[in-house]
Formats: sequence, structure tokens, C-alpha cells
Amino acid sequence: MPLRTSKTDTAEALTLEWILHVKNFRLNLVKDHCVGCQICSLACPKEAIKHEKQPKTPGQKTRKAKVDIDLAKCNFCGICDILCPYGAITVSINREHLLSVLEKESFPQLVRDIRVDPSRLPLTNNECKEACPLSLIEVTRTLPDGKIVEDANSLTRKERFQVQTKIDIEKQRCPCCRACESKCPNGTIQINKFIQGKITINPSKCPEGCKDCLDVCPITGALYLSESDKKVRTNDMLCVYCGACKAVCPVEDALELRRTKISHTSISSGAWNKALERLTSTTDMSKELKAKGSQKAVESVGKLLVRTEE
Repeated sequence: MPLRTSKTDTAEALTLEWILHVKNFRLNLVKDHCVGCQICSLACPKEAIKHEKQPKTPGQKTRKAKVDIDLAKCNFCGICDILCPYGAITVSINREHLLSVLEKESFPQLVRDIRVDPSRLPLTNNECKEACPLSLIEVTRTLPDGKIVEDANSLTRKERFQVQTKIDIEKQRCPCCRACESKCPNGTIQINKFIQGKITINPSKCPEGCKDCLDVCPITGALYLSESDKKVRTNDMLCVYCGACKAVCPVEDALELRRTKISHTSISSGAWNKALERLTSTTDMSKELKAKGSQKAVESVGKLLVRTEE
């Protein structure tokens, strides 16, 4: 048992701590990075994380759901840290980013498949950086002497061939919405979503004039207002299926969100199976288990053939 516990809730962060004899467990949630989605609360094995709708002020946009964590229930396992699509939660031990479920190999890591080829980006293209709805992309162009290129159009022909382009993406905070792909030409950035699924809005069940889901959606264009009937529509190409919209929807079945697959490192774990079932469904979890079983069968046959040939 901890010698001392603490919970600090400020405008910037929510911080939980366990102080033991030789260890200090700490969970830090950065509120600017948190979008109020459902991933952490659904995955938490202790049901320590809750989402609360915030009061709506007439004439103002709906605010994202507020996340709260019960210090009495949290055991600092780090599952919320691993699964947060936006990198808003960090769990540490003695100020080091250490997660017990990864150390024990009882939980996988998300696979954020983000590939960048700076050589494909034209010198005058600045839309690549501006395309990210979360401002996670930084493009830097430099000359051999280290001078930063502010205006590519002012360069001499020789200098243009000498420019080195660097593209930095905060991968831990990238939800892989793929908004940058269309704005970065020639395949400069290629992304595979780590969460796949389907989102559907039933306009007939939406309250008149309601835009709560659109107000809180962190990905520009994933939800949009139809010009014809002024109803909110969906764009699955950009949606990351985080559930920030679902968390504030005032009508239970007006918005349907289904996650069908989550890309992760290989693991055989009861803890992961339970989390996957809560995040997707029993059916989708069963599909993954069957796929794993089939893969193991193939590998076993391959090993048997090798031994036979020997």
C-alpha cells in the first residue's frame, strides 16, 4: 500500500500519484491534448476513468467531455497511456516512462504506421504542415551551412538543389487521421489507421439544430455540416473512431460508432482480449483470436515441413 496518495486537478493537467518507500507512481493527463474521447474509459480494467458531459452555455459551442480518474481505483497499469490516440496520458515510475503491462508483456503497443519521405515534398509546398488538424507536423528546410530557408522562391537555382527538407511528426500524439496525405503531394506522407471502424449518424434522430458532435470532433472534416439540410454528416476517410463525438451526443442511438480492428504488436494476453472486446465487440475480438489461431497453425505446419525436409 502507498504511504501517501495525491490527486491534483488544474486547468492544465490532472495528476495522480502514489508515493511508496522506493517508488513514485505518477499519471499525468494533459488537458489540452485530451479530446474527451472514449478510448481510455472503455479500456480501463478497473473502470477508474469516467467521462462527464460539461454544461452547455446557450449560444456557445459544446465543450468536449471532461475526463476524471478515480484515485482509489487506478493502479497505474498504463493501459490508458498505451491506447490514448492523442498521447494525452503518461504513466511513469520514478519520473521514467515505464509501463508495467509492457514490462510484463501482458499488453501490446499500438502500431502507428506513419511513413515520411521528405525528398518528395516540393520546395514551395507548405500545405503539408498546415493540413494537420492537431498541428503535429513541422517542416524545416535548410541549406548546407545550416541556414533555415524561410522563402524557397528567393533561392538561387543552385541553392534549390542544395536544400535539405526535414519533416517531423509527433507520432505519439498522432491519431492517424490521414488528413495530411491529401495535402502532402507525391506520397510524401503515407499513413495507415491503427483503428478501423464505421461511424453513422441517423439524422432523423438528431435534435433540431444539434451540432454537439461536430463541435467537439478533433479532426477537421471527419464530421461536417451538410449544406442541403444543415445536418451533421460523416467522413470515414478522416474519422479515427475515438468516440469524442459519441461522448457528448444527447441521443443514445443518433450516432453509431463501431470499431472493428486495432493494429497492435503481437501479443497473447487475457488483459488485451478484454480491452479489445470493450473497444470493439465480442464478434470483432473473436475474429482476431481466430486469425491468430490460423496464423499459428500455418507457422506450425511450416516448422513441421522444415523438419521433414531435414
